[in-house]
Amino acid sequence: MSFNPEPSEHNREVRDWVHEFARDVVRPAGAEWDEREETPWPVLQEAAKIGLYSLDFFATQWFEESGLGLPIAFEELFWGDAGIGLSIAGTGLAAAALSAGGTPEQVGEWLPEMFGTPSDVKVGAFCASEPEAGSDIGAIRTKAVQEPGGDWRLNGVKTWATNGGIAGVHLVVASVDPSLGSRGQATFIVPPGTPGLSQGQKFRKHGIRASHTAEVVLDDVRLPAACLLGGPEKLEARLDRARSGRRTGEQGALRTFETTRPIVASMAVGIARAAYEYALDYAQTRTQFGRKIAENQAIAFLLADMVTRVDIARLLTWRAAWMARNARPFDTAQGSMSKLTASETAVWVTEQAIQILGGAGYTRDHPVERFHRDAKIFTIFEGTSEIQRLIISRAITGLPVR
Repeated sequence: MSFNPEPSEHNREVRDWVHEFARDVVRPAGAEWDEREETPWPVLQEAAKIGLYSLDFFATQWFEESGLGLPIAFEELFWGDAGIGLSIAGTGLAAAALSAGGTPEQVGEWLPEMFGTPSDVKVGAFCASEPEAGSDIGAIRTKAVQEPGGDWRLNGVKTWATNGGIAGVHLVVASVDPSLGSRGQATFIVPPGTPGLSQGQKFRKHGIRASHTAEVVLDDVRLPAACLLGGPEKLEARLDRARSGRRTGEQGALRTFETTRPIVASMAVGIARAAYEYALDYAQTRTQFGRKIAENQAIAFLLADMVTRVDIARLLTWRAAWMARNARPFDTAQGSMSKLTASETAVWVTEQAIQILGGAGYTRDHPVERFHRDAKIFTIFEGTSEIQRLIISRAITGLPVR
């Protein structure tokens, strides 16, 4: 099967359906929930009622044969509003980690718990980052100690966790053998209501304010052996390989990020497209010096560059998503290419949209200032632009670039 940049009929139907929801429900609510800086539970409930926020939708689009299911859907959702979009999509990272690393029993038990039901909506959280670690996954200090009998005890603090503290199910990356760095880590399922897990600081953010981001504190969190993601045999085999100096395969958190990079890139594409379309409409209707400002070459050329960069970012994203779905190796770090290009495109395009609107674009009377605030995080979370460049440079040189 070769890469085809033309969406299938199914993809187009999903795109139009999600776009309608983004246009009619998400976008009108964007400014309000941005100001409130709260999780938009009513919007999540509306999404759940129509099946957009559901395990079935996420699974169907995740396993869609072209790999374009989620990227196409999330572009439309984030075109509506990034903060609300991330509230709806944020569970996906935890769901992807559980699906990729969990046993069939774990997936069957905990994946539905991450979404809940339309009448009782839940969210999931993937907790990897730490105050002193950031992008350095190998520096994780949260410890997991196995006790007599096989149970585990977790202690540490996670930060920058989407849905952290409000999630029904938390997936927590912890060190079980600090001497092995990232190779000595495991992921644990923390069920709802587990004693010792609490929300720490909730962050007041520059953008994506409708998405809940907080610290997660683990104070003597005790978990049964069944909550070790993938099971004990899988962990012991990996640790034995690491201790003997053999290859262990990708660490779980890194594998999760690599899998989801094209999906995150599609979110950034949605923001960039929204800003471009708004600026285009404004330039075609705003009159200065007796003519539409789009008739000025400076504005027209800027719009041309904006739409070109959006299309480039989308095509790189779709290629990476197709490669991931079809198990094609990222020989030149194509997943990181998509994330790097889309995130930096979103920042640049949203800034140019403000420039085209002038002083009006700098006010909250127009959404482009919010688009710009929302875009910036995409150059930071799930691997900064600098980390993406590091991954790409290592892939193309084969050298341990530092």
